[in-house]
Amino acid sequence: MVCSVLEEMRIRSLGVIDDAVVELSPGFTAVTGETGAGKTMVVTSLGLLLGGRADPALVRIGAGKAVVEGRIAVPADAAAVVRAEEAGAELDDGALLISRTISAEGRSRAHLGGRSVPVGLLAELADDLVAVHGQTDQQGLLKLSRQRQALDRYAGDAVAVPLAKYTGAYRRLRAVSTELEEITTRARERAQEADMLRYGLDEIAAVEPRAGEDAELAEEAERLGHAEALASAATAAHAALAGNPEDPEGIDAQALVAGAHRALEAVRSHDPALASLAERIGEIGILLGDVAGELAGYADDLDADPLRLSAVEERRAALNALTRKYGEDVNAVLAWAEQSAARLTELDGDDERIAELTAERDALRAELGGLAQALTDARTEAAERFAAAVTAELASLAMPHARVSFDIRQTEDPEGVEVGGRPVAYGPSGVDEVELLLAPHPGAPPRPIAKGASGGELSRVMLAVEVVFAGTDPVPTYLFDEVDAGVGGKAAVEIGRRLAKLAKSAQVVVVTHLPQVAAFADRQLLVEKTNDGSVTRSGVKVLEGEERIRELSRMLAGQEDSETARAHAEELLAAARADR
Repeated sequence: MVCSVLEEMRIRSLGVIDDAVVELSPGFTAVTGETGAGKTMVVTSLGLLLGGRADPALVRIGAGKAVVEGRIAVPADAAAVVRAEEAGAELDDGALLISRTISAEGRSRAHLGGRSVPVGLLAELADDLVAVHGQTDQQGLLKLSRQRQALDRYAGDAVAVPLAKYTGAYRRLRAVSTELEEITTRARERAQEADMLRYGLDEIAAVEPRAGEDAELAEEAERLGHAEALASAATAAHAALAGNPEDPEGIDAQALVAGAHRALEAVRSHDPALASLAERIGEIGILLGDVAGELAGYADDLDADPLRLSAVEERRAALNALTRKYGEDVNAVLAWAEQSAARLTELDGDDERIAELTAERDALRAELGGLAQALTDARTEAAERFAAAVTAELASLAMPHARVSFDIRQTEDPEGVEVGGRPVAYGPSGVDEVELLLAPHPGAPPRPIAKGASGGELSRVMLAVEVVFAGTDPVPTYLFDEVDAGVGGKAAVEIGRRLAKLAKSAQVVVVTHLPQVAAFADRQLLVEKTNDGSVTRSGVKVLEGEERIRELSRMLAGQEDSETARAHAEELLAAARADR
């Protein structure tokens, strides 16, 4: 049973398509039409819906923008739905609505479930929804990295588990090696930095500054520098408040206030208001007495010792020498010293840290070698099963004598990790170079598929790989563009048969020019242009009955009304139905 189904796509102003709706269904759907009619735009449109690159050249000439909209029915608990809802998207009656807009200027926008989303999110969803295959994907299969990824995907947890452990150890090794290299290559710089810090800390320690000491000394220096003026002012102020013993007849503030208080005290009982004033004058008298006493004490205690002033200035000079180098004030100098002490501890520990990191690096390299060996063993075992399964599928695709195998090898590298008793190059995915080999017939040596497979053979190898994947790691929808390129005759029939088999467990959409393939489809769509060279809403239609016979006849002989072609088309369609 198909979990997710691509139900419909609407395409506007894309390539030759003006405005067309492509209605799809579960099972096997074949998309056919004349060369240049716009069949490939179906694949292009789905690629855009799934986060493909937006090319402004795709926008139809004269149009301001191209729009592709799709509807994919998905179960509520599907991973794609969970991710879409996290982005704020909403389902429409159990379906995800996706749209992509490309302006003629190159701007691209994506919407998912009514919410504007990054294009990258559509690409994330694609992994769980649709597998798109075209000529570019076949070329991608020629890359060694893609072949290794295909093998790892087939192996499942047997490779994924040791690969996860290997990847973790690899990342840690990279981090340790980077830190070790930084410490060792910058040893001279770090030694110079340590010497500078040590000199500064020694200089500060020799002075032994206290927090806030510079402010305290500044106040004391100001006071000592003006000691005589301060003492004279305090004495004069005291005399004005409390009188001068050498001038018994002089008038002072305390005497005047005391006289005022006595005058009011004599009559205070006659008026409460005046009594209140008498109390306030009495308080003034007390305050004057207090201030006069403090002035007397200040004058007596004032230190006018020039030796003390010299000592203060000397201390301030020592502190200023520190603040010129290490901070704007003593508190900043102390903060610098604290930070520098911590940094010096770190720098002085370089030798110990280098020893620790070297030991960890060596241990990680040994661990990585063991994990790499386990990864190689798992890939080797999976490669045998994968190759046997693909070989069996090729036998059903009119390549009965073809044999597929994998070459799993390592490259020696003196700087690598030790695997199997020899140092080999390593990377984030292990030490293995994985290459898919094909022997197309008995006696032929296995050769890389890039060299040993023709275009038609490569298409069949790719289809065989996807059929094998369908049994282990299924994708809800497969879209093939010209997977039948370069083949014909019996091979084409077998491709149609295998696609029909794949459609029993997934939705399969195939853009094809071969009647042998189209005949196996559960549903056939025809893409055709109007007289002005565009594809309109009426230009994509479902073919049934007589219309399908006519299209198969055209594909067979280029003549829709040829009796011979019609008979062959009917025979082909009947045989395909019987086979299904």
